[in-house]
Amino acid sequence: MSTVTSKPVKKMNKKQVYTFFERLRQQRPHPTTELRFSSPFELLVAVTLSAQATDVSVNKATDKLFPVANTPEAIYALGVEGLKAYIKTIGLYNAKAENVIKACKILIEQHNGQVPETRAELEALPGVGRKTANVVLNTAFGQPTMAVDTHIFRVGNRTGLAPGKNVLEVEQQLLKVIPKEFIVDAHHWLILHGRYTCIARKPKCFECVVADVCNWPDRYALGAEQAITTLIPQLSDK
Repeated sequence: MSTVTSKPVKKMNKKQVYTFFERLRQQRPHPTTELRFSSPFELLVAVTLSAQATDVSVNKATDKLFPVANTPEAIYALGVEGLKAYIKTIGLYNAKAENVIKACKILIEQHNGQVPETRAELEALPGVGRKTANVVLNTAFGQPTMAVDTHIFRVGNRTGLAPGKNVLEVEQQLLKVIPKEFIVDAHHWLILHGRYTCIARKPKCFECVVADVCNWPDRYALGAEQAITTLIPQLSDK
């Protein structure tokens, strides 16, 4: 099953978009990242390590790392080789270790050991791109940013919520169409929806709470009518 159907997907209208996020909010009233962290710095490190890796693998590593070192000063003191010992089970750990140590040095020397709250300053850190910066700004500081990963890119295109040829186009479309009352939590709702329901292969349309407002032409072939007649009315009555 392809991520984006070969059939044309009609873009959602305002009413559909509102209902889409209203349902996701009802389903998960308090969404958050599945990465475990207790400070903006821990989140920054965890997200940096999560590139091309699962949250589960990152959590396993940081569960051992953070009790030992969870500040820029402490991790910098480990050095590259010392950090590698904790994150060697994560993909691309050699490059990630070097980037984290370099980032810690900059945080210590230029930011008094604190994680900056601007995109430009975050993206100036080694290993931190636009997506990582958006996650930190949104999750740690509550800013209305949209970090588009493969899950959100898929959901945006497949459903007709925010079609785009690349992640930046999808990000810009999402920020344009999402109502203000949903924008802060929208990133988490979308990534969780893409991770567990609107998955790449054989999306679970039969248990999708937004199946009736989704514009994906193939959704009924995968049992969306079951969700529409059972799950959705129950959710709407809450």
